[in-house]
Amino acid sequence: MNRIPMDGTADVSGERGQTGRASRGVQSVDVAARVLQAVAQARRALGPGDLATLAGLPPAQAHPYLVSLTRLGLLKRDPMSGDYAPGPMTLRLALLHLENDPAYRAAVPRVVTFARETGFCVAISTHAPQGPVVVHFERAAFPLHVNLHVGSVMSLTTTSTGRAFCAFTPADLWPPAWQEQMPGVAAERKRFDALLAETRERGMSRSVNTPSPSVSSLCAPVLDASGRLRLALTAIGPTAALDVAWEGAAANALRATARDIAAQFDASAGETESPV
Repeated sequence: MNRIPMDGTADVSGERGQTGRASRGVQSVDVAARVLQAVAQARRALGPGDLATLAGLPPAQAHPYLVSLTRLGLLKRDPMSGDYAPGPMTLRLALLHLENDPAYRAAVPRVVTFARETGFCVAISTHAPQGPVVVHFERAAFPLHVNLHVGSVMSLTTTSTGRAFCAFTPADLWPPAWQEQMPGVAAERKRFDALLAETRERGMSRSVNTPSPSVSSLCAPVLDASGRLRLALTAIGPTAALDVAWEGAAANALRATARDIAAQFDASAGETESPV
């Protein structure tokens, strides 16, 4: 049986230094990581009991970790339900990771140009446990009175962004929020499936006057060479100003922007993998 040293450190299997000896890690940090991993794998907020079970800890042992992780901002606790979800510090770390992603780096300058040339706001969204989350929001000339910002989680069923994610992502990878957002009526599910089929056919999704009155949007996926969804670009504007026709100027420009982004990060990946 492995003994845990009194200084709180523990051997980390598989990580060895130059001398070939196993590196030592801090056991309490390893346990805290199990708690965070449980939240990430669940892809939803968890009660303290469920979280302890998924982390493989007795509830009494998990409690001080939950307190510390919440205090540090790595978790946040809903005051009403008592459930735990990723906190603001986790989001900042995720954004730091995202800034090093080739797709995101390729997307930001092109989104800035698109917003400047068209006058429409553009949101860049990516996957998150609760659903598509906005990771960049570029404001533009047309005034837009919507509560949308970095960190906003988009509805899977009522927004063009959510439908694009569903259309270009396997159903078994949809966030659990899908079950809460979709009415349990067969006719509604059939209508939703038809919208997803149209989205795949057109290569983008759209929303007109929904979920916000007088505001419409177009959303184009950014797919990598294997067809995997990396990001979604959503152009948003007043319904009176944004042409949502499938082959309209805004739609064609947004598709072209998505293709340019994909071409750049695919090319960068190819250069990285090429032999020197």
